Amino acid sequence: MKKFIAILLLSLTSSLYALPSCPSDKNQIYDNCFGTETFDNGNYVGEWKDNKMHGQGTYAYANGDNYVGKWRDNMRHGQGTYTYPSGNKYVGLYKDDKRHRRGTYTWDDGDKYIGKYKDDKRHGRGIFTTVNGDKYVGEFKDNKRHGQGTYTFPDGAKDSGYWMNGEFVPDICEGTGLSEDTSEFGQCVLKLIDKL
Repeated sequence: MKKFIAILLLSLTSSLYALPSCPSDKNQIYDNCFGTETFDNGNYVGEWKDNKMHGQGTYAYANGDNYVGKWRDNMRHGQGTYTYPSGNKYVGLYKDDKRHRRGTYTWDDGDKYIGKYKDDKRHGRGIFTTVNGDKYVGEFKDNKRHGQGTYTFPDGAKDSGYWMNGEFVPDICEGTGLSEDTSEFGQCVLKLIDKL
């Protein structure tokens, strides 16, 4: 009985806020309405504003990709889920049609990245884990490990320190006597980067 009441309340609430259907005449402007449009690369079902996909909507792409989430001015923008035919899946934020800020990307083999994005790339703090037990916790830049981070191997061995363009830079600033958590150590790292 509780489930029935909850469903009834949800349906009543959603009908109060539902947008009207978009006009059936394709020559009219879709504005503040809910409708369907077929394009060369797929089909969109959702909210429209000023003749653009805007608000909540679903786009089923012709290649099998599928996006469910927020739109703004014909671009993915806000919270959304993008699923690929391979089984790969991204759940997170978009900005101007690109993954942005925070999200989770799961590959079909079970590998997973949870963290920051910028311009559709892993960028900022994140955690990457593989099904075989590898784990990296640290900074990313342009989809590569870059900055401070720790890579833990399945056997428990670790590479901890500075990463550059996906490669571990061992013993950076070794012999300086500087602690890694000091600004002096950071300055040492920056000087070494300038030399590369």
